[in-house]
Amino acid sequence: QVQLEESGGGSVQAGGSLRLSCAASGLTFSRYVMAWFRQAPGKERKFVASFGYRGADTAYGDSVKGRFTISRDNAKRTVYLQMNSLKPEDTAVYYCAAGSTGGWHYWGQGTQVTVSS
Repeated sequence: QVQLEESGGGSVQAGGSLRLSCAASGLTFSRYVMAWFRQAPGKERKFVASFGYRGADTAYGDSVKGRFTISRDNAKRTVYLQMNSLKPEDTAVYYCAAGSTGGWHYWGQGTQVTVSS
């Protein structure tokens, strides 16, 4: 069965960095667009970044441009999110998603990121 498992979350001081990982199994990883979303308490889940199924096409939410970088390693079936210059506003549960034509088909359980001032 398909499984997406996030890791790398934790608590950091403002200005610090974290790298999240999402390991996929049960699917042909290279055929899917991978993405990160986040959801803060009491708020809607929002788009953070995505990486196309091939090439280097990436997209970022406005609030993270210039600070976050998404990458993927198809051989390892893993997508990463490098987060630098973290702000308290980045505090949220971060979710990995896999999609194709028609939408986001699979989601991970999420990993907590907490940034203190």
